[in-house]
Amino acid sequence: MIFKKGELFNGPGGFAWAAKHAKVEANGEVYSIEHAWSNDYDVSACETYKHNICPDKPDTVYHGDVRELDINSLSDIDAFIYGFPCNDFSVVGEKKGFDGEFGPLYTYGIKVLKRFQPKWFIAENVGGLQSANEGRAFARILRDMVDAGYKVTPHLYNFANYGVPQSRQRILIVGFRNDLNVQFRVPAPTHGPGLPFPFKTAYEAITDPPIPEGALNHDMPKHTKKVIEFLESIPPGQNAWYEGIPEHLRLNVKGARMSQIYRRLDTVSPSYTVTGSGGGGTHMYHWEEPRALTNRERARLQTFPDSFEFKGPKDKVRQQVGMAVPPNGAKVIIEAVLKTYAGVPYDHIAPKWDIDELLNQTTILV
Repeated sequence: MIFKKGELFNGPGGFAWAAKHAKVEANGEVYSIEHAWSNDYDVSACETYKHNICPDKPDTVYHGDVRELDINSLSDIDAFIYGFPCNDFSVVGEKKGFDGEFGPLYTYGIKVLKRFQPKWFIAENVGGLQSANEGRAFARILRDMVDAGYKVTPHLYNFANYGVPQSRQRILIVGFRNDLNVQFRVPAPTHGPGLPFPFKTAYEAITDPPIPEGALNHDMPKHTKKVIEFLESIPPGQNAWYEGIPEHLRLNVKGARMSQIYRRLDTVSPSYTVTGSGGGGTHMYHWEEPRALTNRERARLQTFPDSFEFKGPKDKVRQQVGMAVPPNGAKVIIEAVLKTYAGVPYDHIAPKWDIDELLNQTTILV
């Protein structure tokens, strides 16, 4: 069975790459996913998506504001994925939730669910979503998904527990249409202490195998002499506030000290979260060489294959890499979705939240 997939806020295609390569064989049948259409407002992300996901169907990637997208003109789908913008739900920033510019954009995914009634969907957002608007935003979003006709399973995933060489926590909401009478179960973590496999480290991700010369998106960054000297005084795993930094090099910063500022990777653990920012010492920094990571190294931490080419200028590539869903982590979730539909059992754990308790105990926004 082939599920035809629609996608909003497609980004560079982390989820789409995972969907393109996910397959489950059961009951004498192969369950897989095929791209039907997608949308994003960022032109560079759209070009990246076209190039890597659907080079034979570039016209099916609609560039533009989702608020101006004619949903009724899109082709029928039976699977839907959307990582609605997280700016207003992030723990970094003002956390405006529904009161911000981006908070209400999740409703366009609800419109797709109501219009096409796909068999299943996956929605993705940052962990900060659970506390936005004192938790009411999360409950409102879940309520709208349930009212659209879906049995939903929300969970807070750390992709490091699924073999991604990066500590990255994201809320994923998986929904199956009510009439299918199936219940999605959260796949059991596989990597970490006491689990079948150890965490994959940032060192392994970047060095094994070595990134070849001339690799795509692998331009080396340039730094001033002072920045190089500054980085040389910071050990692996430490940041700009390391006490051993010489006095004349220390940053004069008042107020909050963010831990990722000039933070160098550790060789024995997953990396910290890859983000789309880059100013003020947030590029992510090599554990040994006194420099920021290249975009290809950051893409390795996000588990994009070296053959995946990001389009656009360097800052746009950095943004795309940081905002993407790690393909290898997404593939675990998508394969669990396919197994659920096919009736194939797999190891699972209890979700972080009981959906009925969430909806019953939380005041819903109106």
